[in-house]
Amino acid sequence: MFDTTHAHITTWAIALILFFVALGLHNSGKEKARKIVHMTLRLFYLLIILTGALLFWKHQGINPALYGIKALAGIWIIAMFEMILVRTSKGEKTGAFWVQFIIALLVLLYLGLRLPLGFHPFA
Repeated sequence: MFDTTHAHITTWAIALILFFVALGLHNSGKEKARKIVHMTLRLFYLLIILTGALLFWKHQGINPALYGIKALAGIWIIAMFEMILVRTSKGEKTGAFWVQFIIALLVLLYLGLRLPLGFHPFA
């Protein structure tokens, strides 16, 4: 089942969509709907971690150091999702967390395109 990255990519793609939906619901003042979407997003955090861990344990022999860094960056992104949503709902500043989110996303995309298990559009 985890010879490919399909389940993992699907879970993080849905999580990214849910993240922006939750932000949009907050901006439109629909707090009850935002809470529901945020709780659903938290379920997807667990699915992302589960599918990522299964992929890591199955394929870590390829390049364990870089896959470990990619796993840590993935946890970093999940933390930034949560910090941005929680601080936004409290009305606090989120600029530093957005910067960290962008940096972690760039690290993940670079490693995802560079490592053997990912797809290689430039090779």
